Parts: sequence; structure tokens; C-alpha cells
Amino acid sequence: MTAAPTAGPHAGAPLPDGRDPSTQPDRLSGGALGLTSVLFCIVTGAAPLAAMLFNVPVATLGAGYASPAAFAVATVALTIFSVGYIAMCRRVTSAGGFYTFVTRGLGRVLGLGSGLLIALCYMVFTAAVTGTMGYFASTTVASLTGLELPAWVYMIVGLGLMTVFALFHIELTAKVLGVALVAEVVVLAVLAIGVFASGGAEGFSLAPLNPLAIFDNPAAVQVFGAGASGIALFAAFWSWVGFEMAPNYAEETRDPHRIARTATYGSVIGLGVLYVIISYVYVTGWGLTGATEAVQAQYAGEIASAFYPLTDRYVGAWATVLMEILIVTGSFACAMAFYNTSARYLFALGREGVLPTTLARTSHRHSPVTASITVTALVGLYCLAFVLYDPSNEGALLKLGTWSPLLGVLGILGVQALVSIAIIRYFRTTARDGFRWWSTLVAPVLGFAAMAGACTLLVVNRYDLAGASDAAFIVLLPWVVLAVFVAGLVLGLVLRSRYPDRYARIGQFEVTP
Repeated sequence: MTAAPTAGPHAGAPLPDGRDPSTQPDRLSGGALGLTSVLFCIVTGAAPLAAMLFNVPVATLGAGYASPAAFAVATVALTIFSVGYIAMCRRVTSAGGFYTFVTRGLGRVLGLGSGLLIALCYMVFTAAVTGTMGYFASTTVASLTGLELPAWVYMIVGLGLMTVFALFHIELTAKVLGVALVAEVVVLAVLAIGVFASGGAEGFSLAPLNPLAIFDNPAAVQVFGAGASGIALFAAFWSWVGFEMAPNYAEETRDPHRIARTATYGSVIGLGVLYVIISYVYVTGWGLTGATEAVQAQYAGEIASAFYPLTDRYVGAWATVLMEILIVTGSFACAMAFYNTSARYLFALGREGVLPTTLARTSHRHSPVTASITVTALVGLYCLAFVLYDPSNEGALLKLGTWSPLLGVLGILGVQALVSIAIIRYFRTTARDGFRWWSTLVAPVLGFAAMAGACTLLVVNRYDLAGASDAAFIVLLPWVVLAVFVAGLVLGLVLRSRYPDRYARIGQFEVTP
């Protein structure tokens, strides 16, 4: 497909206010997405099925049968963070998301540091989920057809398909994501009905919902010798990565302020309810101690997933096969959602002259074509490095798919902490008329505390999370995050001293709905 650059949605014709469109920055396709489409883009990024099959065992590794409580704690923390975040969304409409918010609240230098870091994080997430998809595609196809191909073959195919979809209108992508999302939720709901109808292995208990059990869980101690609250909370927070994408699609929605509010709250709370229910279904299906023993069996390679025996037992083998297929399509949809957000961050940075302005070129369908191709190249190189390090299928899952999210989540949580501070300062200075004691002060303070605490737990527990105490990637992980952020700060200072015009544009582009 040939993508023709365009100066905006009305290339060649005067804009309504008489301005020459050739002097205006490229624009994304305004009014293309409604609330449902934005929800599909956001919630699919969280990948409900992949989050449950991958993160519930990790949360159980840390908190034993209290993994549902870990998801409940994360739901509350992220809902509180969203209060101030939504207040900011009502004032700022731009594809820059976190980057724009930090810039408006804390200045251009800190904003640029956040922008580079968040763009890196989403590309890392894209690569990580592509690796996970490759692993599950390889094992699923081999199980169903006998055809054995390495995970990296499916990774190439998946990244190629993401690139093709990115070149088309965003509405097509939203429809593809929507189909994958609905299918994932249906299969999880069927499992829940089966477990609840039978009463599970030992009946129903409130113990899995007790937050105190996250920190001292007898089942985790009995099976693993110890538990780690940091591991459990990391798994929970990682399950929501992508919920904050609504502002990144603001320029392409019909009513950006209303949709951003509804989509963010809907995704945070909706996913939270789903995650708590399904993790409770998992624990109930196995029993309090059995849930932990099943994770031990999965990590020992005795079973492919701790969820598959549950669908066999409570629903039927057909549900297990369906789950095996949907984990592949769901992982692909998740990677594509991260891919799209990565492209929009690069697009925003290019449009404002921070990165090469070619990144702001759009196709005649108003997709960020150059930014998308750049994401393909960078994600491809990142994946290639991991494949060369470990070309095995297990390497795609346990290294690319497990180590990379540690880097990405640490960066995301750090930026979210900065966003909390930015919200407070923005409404105490620039937008004093919008200051509210709860939404723009107390909630951001609590959000900052939650994000900072989660960052600390992740850094302290990163060796256990990765299962590798001496890997250079894990040892250097927090320093890589810091280095990228500092590189953004340095770039901001250079622009301020040498290119004041470009510096003045940092984080300032906004679409008036």
C-alpha cells in the first residue's frame, strides 16, 4: 500500500478559519471512533485472557490463594489515580497522552523525559506480547495440527500483520480488536459459570479476598517456601497496562472529553471486576492450596497452563481448545493495541519537532504511517536481539515475554507517578478554576503514593519476578529506565538552549473538539 503524506484532513482546501492547510501539522482522522471503539482499543490492550492465563499464576506465586485480593487492591489504586487523570483529560486533548499531561503540569523538560520513556515502554510492551503470542501460536498449532514451527516465525507474521492494519483506517483496527475482546470475555465467562455452578473444589470462601493475606499467605509458604507481595502486586498492575490509552485516541474520537472519561473509568473498573472474579474462579476451581500447587506444576512444565485443567474439568475439552486458540488471537490483539499507542506517541513527538518531523506524516486514511513503520522496525530489532540470545520457544515466553514487561511496567508506573504530581500543579497554577480538593489534590496524592510504592516493590522483587538473578537485563533494568528518562531531560535542555522554537512546541499541540 502506498501512503501519501497529507497536511491534514482537508489537504488542498482552506480551513474554516481561512488558514492555509499546508502550514498546519498533520492530523489524525477526527471523529472516526465512538465510545465502543475506544473501549475496544483500550481493553484489548489489557488482554483479559492473556492477563488471566499469564498474570494470575504470577500473582499466585507471590500471594498464594490471595491473588484475587491483589487484583482488588490494584483496582482501587488505579481507580483513585484515574480521578485526577480524568480531570486532566477534560482540559487537554492530544495524542500525546502522558507526555502532554506531564508537560502541561511540570514543564517541557520533564515532559520530554516522560515522552521518550513512555514511547519506549509501549514499544517494549509490543515486543513482549509479540513474543508471548509467538510462544502460544507455536504450541497451539503444534498441538492441534502437529506442525512444529519456532515461535519467531509467528512473531514475524504477527508484526507484519500489525503493520498492515496500522496503515489502514483506525476504525478497521478497532473492529478487529473488538471481535478478539468479545471472544476472550465469553470464554472466561463460560469457565466462571462452570466453576460457580459446581461449587469448585472446596466450596466458596472469602479468604481469597482478604488483602492482609497478600502479605502473609500460608498456601504460598507451604508450596513455595515463601511469598512476595511485590510479585503479586506487580502481576496485578501489569494486567491493566493500557487502560490509560484513551487520551491517545482523543483526536480520533467524536467527543474526546466525554469518551475519555467514560472509557477510562469503564476500562479500569470493568477490568477490575473481571479480574477479581476470574482470579477468584481460578482459586475456587483448584481450592486454596491446590491453586498454588497448580502454579508450581505449570512452572515445572507439567502442564501448559494452570487454567487448562480447569476448563477440562468444569466445562469440557472443547473449551480448553477454544482457550488455546483465543490466547493466540488475544495476544495478537493486545500487541496491536500497544503498537498503535506507540505509533501515536512517536507521531506526537514528531509533530512537535522533538523527533524527526517525518514521524508526523499521515496516510490518506489519516493513519500515522511513518510512525507505525518506525515502531515496526524498532520492535523488530528488539525482538531479534532476544531471539539471538535465546531462539527457543521457551525463550520467547520466559525471556522476551517475561523480562520485557518488568522494564515497561516500571517505566509506566514511574510516569504515572509523575502524572499525579503534574495534575496537582496544573490545577494549582494553569487551571485554578478547575481545582477540586478531591479530584485534583487528594486523589492524585494517593495515586502518586500507590505508583511509587508499586515501583519500589517491582525493583526490589525483580530478580524473583524474572527468575534470573544474574542476567544483565534484569540487573540493569532500573538504570535503563532512568537513563532513557534522563536522555529526554538532556534533549529538552538542548532544545531549550539551541532551538527555542522547537522547544516552545513541546507538549503544546491540542485539538479543539
